[in-house]
Amino acid sequence: MRTPRALVIGAGIGGLTAAVALERRGWDVTVLERAATLEPVGAGISVSPNAQRALDVIGLGDAVRDLRAWDEVGGLRTPSGRWLVRTTNDVAAERFGGPLVLLHRATLVELLRGALAEPGRVRTGTTAALVDPGGTETPAVVRERTAGGAERRHEAELVVAADGIHSAVRRALFPSHAGPRYARFTTWRTVVDGLDAPFAAHETWGRGTFWGTQPLPDGRVYAYAAATLPAGLRAPDDELAELVRRFGAWHDPIPRVLEATTPDRVLRNDVYEMADPLPAYHHGRVAVLGDAAHAMSPRLGQGGNQAIEDAIVLAHHADPAARMDVALAAYTRERLPRATAVGRRAARMTRATTLTSAPACALRDCAFGALSALVPKVSSLLALRALDGVADWKPPVATYASDSRGTRGARRRPEQEPHVDRTE
Repeated sequence: MRTPRALVIGAGIGGLTAAVALERRGWDVTVLERAATLEPVGAGISVSPNAQRALDVIGLGDAVRDLRAWDEVGGLRTPSGRWLVRTTNDVAAERFGGPLVLLHRATLVELLRGALAEPGRVRTGTTAALVDPGGTETPAVVRERTAGGAERRHEAELVVAADGIHSAVRRALFPSHAGPRYARFTTWRTVVDGLDAPFAAHETWGRGTFWGTQPLPDGRVYAYAAATLPAGLRAPDDELAELVRRFGAWHDPIPRVLEATTPDRVLRNDVYEMADPLPAYHHGRVAVLGDAAHAMSPRLGQGGNQAIEDAIVLAHHADPAARMDVALAAYTRERLPRATAVGRRAARMTRATTLTSAPACALRDCAFGALSALVPKVSSLLALRALDGVADWKPPVATYASDSRGTRGARRRPEQEPHVDRTE
């Protein structure tokens, strides 16, 4: 009997997680990726405890935890350098059952690709178009086109659309849906070699702007910044010069980070979010996940984490012998309310951190500073409160075969409790 076939469109973090989880569930998996290589365009990603527990299901949770880069005091600052809130990663670990782990996206992609039994099933430099979503008795059909122009058609019992914010598959499935909208701010990201002098991990809030500086496990530094601006604007010279104009006079180590980078290492992207949720995360034999399903503001650091959750929950329901209409309906029921609530919370966080009114910003900073001075422990916990009901999520009961290759953690099952979503 032929092994049921799954096609994954998109080899980002969500797509690769789905590929690994479905492969271990018993599917014959092929991944189609438009980019010529798997080197991610992005920079850093914070893998929070909810995603770490999801990765436990496929044996990669401990590998991520081992890359934890900071435990020392960090927190929230003003542009002058004054600390508003001080915290440590241990506080997050105690509250959510695990630390926050910041990685370069390339590191996580390599972990996921290495977990595939057949890494050669990831085909890069090829585009995929949905021809037919399939039905109860008929397979889905996808057309693949290589960079050289060759075409082939694939039939599959399951198609996973992990093709990003501007997903072509999502548009084909839900043509009347408005799709993501501009979130009113743009972001810059860069990774630089380790700075000479030590620094504390921090995020700094200004007026309609913010900056973050975080250490990576390999000694490099990930920095990100944002500003409230109209969509589509670009610097008249280069984006590094724009960062210097906006943030060059802020506190140390921000000027040192700017001095250590070069224009070609600065990425700029306008941020889009799915303000109106999709009617479902599936249609026919096609499941949509990650940014393709629920693009969200990065202010909670949950975009990639929610994609990982999606992938694990999808594979949990997608028994190769099950009816896909039933399995995918269960996936939508579990994931659509959860991801929608997380996205809305991220949007609220964005509004709080991109205030442009001077009095409102002063009041915000004063409130944080006063609380931190009076009750340091409480202020630290309040800074993490935005992740309550998000970072403490647990995956559903795992039903995957044990990993015969002995990947650490593959046989471990997460603690199982009835999940109550407290994101609203």
